[in-house]
Order: sequence, then C-alpha cells, then structure tokens
Amino acid sequence: MSKALTEQELHNLAMNHVGKDLEQRGFEFIAINSKLKKHPQFVCIDKKSQYFFVIVRAVILPDNPNNFDVVWMETFKKHATEKDAKVLYAGVGLGNPKGEDLPIYLNEEYLIEYNGIQVIETNLN
Repeated sequence: MSKALTEQELHNLAMNHVGKDLEQRGFEFIAINSKLKKHPQFVCIDKKSQYFFVIVRAVILPDNPNNFDVVWMETFKKHATEKDAKVLYAGVGLGNPKGEDLPIYLNEEYLIEYNGIQVIETNLN
C-alpha cells in the first residue's frame, strides 16, 4: 500500500530540488535547516563570500509556488540585512499526476513546478 508523504516529507523533497540547484550554481552551504517553518532553510555563500539566506516553500499544486507572504518577508528581509545577507526565495509546487485532489505518495511519480530561485530585494518597503 502506498504511503502519502507528510508535510515535513514534502518540504524535504522541495529542499532536495532547491539544494541541487544551489550546488549547480556554485553556492557553498554553511548551514541547513530542514524543520518546517524555521527560516532560512539554507545559509550559503558565493565565491565572493557574500552570505545568502534561502527560503524554501513547498506548496501543493495548483497553488502558485511563487507567491509568498509579503508582510512576513519584510520582517525576514530586516533580519537578513542585519546579518549582511541577501535573501533568495525558492517556491516548489508538488502534485500527484493522477489528480490534484490526491496526495503525493512515497516512491511514486509526482509533478513539480519549480521556476528557480528568486532574488528578493532587501530594501525595506
């Protein structure tokens, strides 16, 4: 019998996709936090030693993975600015190819919508 992925497992799946993308872009990982609702998920540096806080958000399709809580993001941008870090956002949409009302199952095919990493301007509004 197939086992539906938990919210934490869906989050980990999204983090795996984003982590591979960050690696391909040449980022070095300083810290990784995979706990739900703990931000940032990744703290990375680039070749110029610039710090980046990466927020990963998994959503169930058809929800739009590129949308985020703008008010909360303002608070997070302030935190990043205080730490001289830039903010990156990676939304990942996951779904069951057999129907949007079905859960995503362990070791079965799934849909993914990932439009890459968005740079979030840290200028406070």
